[in-house]
Amino acid sequence: MNRVLSRRRILGGAVAAAAAGPLVLGGRVWGQGGPGSKVRLACIGTGGMGTGNLQSFLNDDRVQVVAVCDVDKGHRERAAGLAKLGAGDQYVDFREVLERKDVDAVMCAVPDHWHAVIAIAAAKAGKDLYSEKPLAASIGEGRAVCAAVKKYGRVLQCGTWRRSGLKTRLGCEWVRNGYIGELKEIEVGVPGAFQVQGGYTGLEGEEPVPAGFDYEMWQGPAAAAPYTAARCHFNFRWVNAYAPGYVTDWGAHFLDVAQWGAGKDETSPVEIVASEVKRREKGIYDAPESFRIEYRYEKGPRVVMFSTTDASKWGVKFIGSEGWVFSENDKLESGPANLRTVKFKDSDERLFVSNNHHRNFIDAVLSRGRTAAPAESAHRAATFCHLGTIAAALGRGVKYDPVTETFPGDADATAMHTRKLRGPWTLEG
Repeated sequence: MNRVLSRRRILGGAVAAAAAGPLVLGGRVWGQGGPGSKVRLACIGTGGMGTGNLQSFLNDDRVQVVAVCDVDKGHRERAAGLAKLGAGDQYVDFREVLERKDVDAVMCAVPDHWHAVIAIAAAKAGKDLYSEKPLAASIGEGRAVCAAVKKYGRVLQCGTWRRSGLKTRLGCEWVRNGYIGELKEIEVGVPGAFQVQGGYTGLEGEEPVPAGFDYEMWQGPAAAAPYTAARCHFNFRWVNAYAPGYVTDWGAHFLDVAQWGAGKDETSPVEIVASEVKRREKGIYDAPESFRIEYRYEKGPRVVMFSTTDASKWGVKFIGSEGWVFSENDKLESGPANLRTVKFKDSDERLFVSNNHHRNFIDAVLSRGRTAAPAESAHRAATFCHLGTIAAALGRGVKYDPVTETFPGDADATAMHTRKLRGPWTLEG
């Protein structure tokens, strides 16, 4: 819908939300602007994904972007131009943004190693949050984000936007309702070679920090490292200190779809084995560049995530006793039968409907209802990724308890459960 929500719809959403749990009503509903006032949004991280998210929110007439924040002056000023903001609404330090009383929600699109710290701080400051995937850069950080969101009664939408895709939802409904028989295995294909931007090799040496770029703030909770442009912005993905390559970059999307179709949003695999793991021998790009990771649930299908240069295999394939479904964005295939002819029965399970990930977030901010990708399911999707990363790093199988979210009797895996943060940054909420 393009129009502003009416008072009746807001109240109706609030009543429904109250029945499900604690109700927190922000100023946008009852405050200065009164019922129907716009959601005042601040954008933290305005690079590639951040700019895309910003533009999507600017297209929603229920949103007013009131501030932008980025450690790169060029990114910051470009975003301010799109949002028609002056110098007084541009920030380098996200903490100054969160201090603003006129900010209802924030969009966070910073490198992975910052996700948890900013999400927890935003929740503590009473802001709702649209946060890029993965939810956090380690299992412990993800659980801390979930705890903060629950403690402060905030709305969170993770950027795993395939949950707002019609074809993804339809494919998962076919699987959940047994139209391919018993689900036996899920294959997840992701790219197998780093798509480095800017012509960098990862072998570049230290260089002066350019004017207009706060590199110390960019590093934040990660370990300090010499500056080179090769490690920053888009290419942080290939540096283990910030993100483990395609394991989380695409894996966060596809493993999320896998768990949605398998009905495993509330649990995690219990055994993980990584093989065929290869990394670059030299340079800063030290994340796994090729791999095969097998996951086993206590009950349910086997999941295999593998890297490949064959783009036709990038996506999620559900394999059942009587057929299969392949899903990736606008691609939805099935066999041996064409499941598009299937008509759902009244007794079939239907999944949460969202047709636009950004608008669904604003819907939830206004109604205090749920989002397509809330914190708990996003945490389990990110955990899926991190379990694979840990198995790949250790070079052996690991066993995981999805209830306690621990590695019983495994000190090496436990040491990788939660990343150590460089001061003054913490996960305190």
